[in-house]
Amino acid sequence: MNTQQARPVEILLVEDNPGDVLLTQEAFAEIKCCNRIHVVTDGEQAIDYLCKRSDTVKPDIILLDLNLPKKDGREVLEELKNDPALRRIPVVVLTSSKAEKDIVMSYNLHANCYVVKPIGLEGFSEIVGSISMFWFSIVALPD
Repeated sequence: MNTQQARPVEILLVEDNPGDVLLTQEAFAEIKCCNRIHVVTDGEQAIDYLCKRSDTVKPDIILLDLNLPKKDGREVLEELKNDPALRRIPVVVLTSSKAEKDIVMSYNLHANCYVVKPIGLEGFSEIVGSISMFWFSIVALPD
């Protein structure tokens, strides 16, 4: 198991749908992953959280919705991956879009993976469990 579990995993959830925020939080609570979820509800808040505020914790992983107000997830992803200080943070695109153009664009912008949101708590729990197992137990992440 990854030694990173010695401290809570810092997760930045970029999601504008309150229902999906709640489902994600409940799914992480259900799998008992030692984490802290920080939520921002639009792309501008995401960039502000990552770049401009000194009192925020740098996340270990970002769960990013694509369809966001103010600045969409594609723009956020492009900014993150073009910033040398942020580009190593893994970005999991977690969105309802199954459109091939969104999948291709996300990978072209260097998303680490693309996951289509399931419907309901059971589906969310399964996806979150898989994300947690892979990113927090198997993969070695930089400090």
